[in-house]
Amino acid sequence: MTLDDILTPRLGQALRPNVFDLVALVLVTGAMVLIVYGGEQTTLPLSALDAAPVSLDPANLPLYALRTTMRMLLALVCSIIFTLIYATLAAKSRRAEMVLIPLLDILQSVPILGFLTFTVAFFLNLFPGQVFGAELACVFAIFTSQAWNMTFSLYQSIRNVPKDLDEATKSFHLSGWQRFWRLDVPFAMPGLIWNMMMSMSGGWFFVVASEAITVGNTTVTLPGIGSYVALGIQKQDLPAIGYAILTMLLVIIAYDQLLFRPVVAWADKFRFEQTSSGAAPTSWMLDLFRRTRALRALTAPFAATNKVFSNLHVRLPEGMRLSFKSGPSSRVADAVWLAVIGVATCYAGWRAYQFMSSTLNFSDVFAAIVDGFITLARVVVLIALASLIWVPIGVWIGLRPKLAERVQPLAQFLAAFPANLAFPVFVVIIVRYGLNANIWLSPLMILGTQWYILFNVIAGASAFPTDLREAAGSFHLRGWRWWIKAILPGIFPYYITGAITASGGSWNASIVAEVASWGDTHLMARGLGAYIANATEAGDFPRVVLGIVVMCVLVTLFNRLLWRPLYAFGERRLRLG
Repeated sequence: MTLDDILTPRLGQALRPNVFDLVALVLVTGAMVLIVYGGEQTTLPLSALDAAPVSLDPANLPLYALRTTMRMLLALVCSIIFTLIYATLAAKSRRAEMVLIPLLDILQSVPILGFLTFTVAFFLNLFPGQVFGAELACVFAIFTSQAWNMTFSLYQSIRNVPKDLDEATKSFHLSGWQRFWRLDVPFAMPGLIWNMMMSMSGGWFFVVASEAITVGNTTVTLPGIGSYVALGIQKQDLPAIGYAILTMLLVIIAYDQLLFRPVVAWADKFRFEQTSSGAAPTSWMLDLFRRTRALRALTAPFAATNKVFSNLHVRLPEGMRLSFKSGPSSRVADAVWLAVIGVATCYAGWRAYQFMSSTLNFSDVFAAIVDGFITLARVVVLIALASLIWVPIGVWIGLRPKLAERVQPLAQFLAAFPANLAFPVFVVIIVRYGLNANIWLSPLMILGTQWYILFNVIAGASAFPTDLREAAGSFHLRGWRWWIKAILPGIFPYYITGAITASGGSWNASIVAEVASWGDTHLMARGLGAYIANATEAGDFPRVVLGIVVMCVLVTLFNRLLWRPLYAFGERRLRLG
């Protein structure tokens, strides 16, 4: 009997489909058909948007939902690629960190409308007369609402890898490339996945602004749920808004069951454990694909390719290694590097000053700074309230995997709920009872704040090692002692990551929350968000730049003076291992 006589029957049996293969084939084929159909719509000429404008007919919502979901998934893929590159550079290279982390603070504080102001014209000119250019502008806008918290999450995880695991990679003589795929990415996976879910929800939050774009005299309205909601608000059509909310709920449930729930169940194996863990999360979708026969056999070459790819013995450059040693030569190089950064910063500041000084004066700068401090006060209060509410709830959910499975889609839906849909309630109540818009429009900002904290706390509690929970129980830690000695130190790095991104989310939400409208009724709360929104609508680019500069400076200073010291404390004193 030859080897072929043995392998051929096994191979034939492996390729013989079973009932699970048929179900999986239907799901995969359906997804591919939807992707191809949605992609065909992006190849149309730009005039097709005027020929078939957005309609409030509910029959159009399935197509609108497909277009919106495809944009968000494409933006998520771009965010993952950006995160793997950017966060790794910042975490592995001390000199890159000097530039990349402050730059990340600035990028997450730049409002979505600030990006749209300058990118819409670029993408439309890149593909003139085509819908594809407008689609790229929309995807880029959604990308700017998704990437930053994922990047902070991966950066935090790489910097907080347990020391014993780090020493194990050295004893096995793993290269930098192997360490990245064998240790850094797997260790970061639980927190990164929860932040991916938050990013999808964050994309929903700003999808209204990204699909219904108005910058000066340029107006582009792409078919999607965001533009459907914007039109419903403009026409005061409550039934249409109800249909949009129902569609959002169904879409979120769909991609939760088909995408995120399987990924969460799969990534549970990457938890940092030294004892057997409790109940693991489950997913019917993941179980379905694991039970397939032919599909798993056909994907074997891809698994082998992935294994070869992650096992490549590639030595990273010396500056990319996680080393923070300081010597005379290092200090000289740091001085030169800081000088280069200083010169580049001064040049950028000078060009911005030249652009703004032609039309603005000191009184405009003073007004923008005052508005910035008003918005900063709102951000601080809302983050404090969100922390008091969602940290205990996030810990309670994260320590119970079965409960987390049930709460996950609900949390995604609430996080995805656009603030615009709450405008009718707030506007009607404020007008009817004569309330102060400066105070009562502020709660709208919390819709873009609290979820970053909740999702990161859930991720931290879910990744909290079982052996530490057992140790706390053996030492009879209860009540406040358990919170202070066990769980709060365990989730602290995750909370700081959530708080930093919550700060950027709050500043972004201020653009939407400080200017609310319902039909012909318009309310405005004084603040930097309203300042930028009004300047963007008027096409006043110098004031848009001024507002963005003030926002970036305030956010960077706030992060440098508060969050970064807390971040360094957590990395130094509260690191696992």
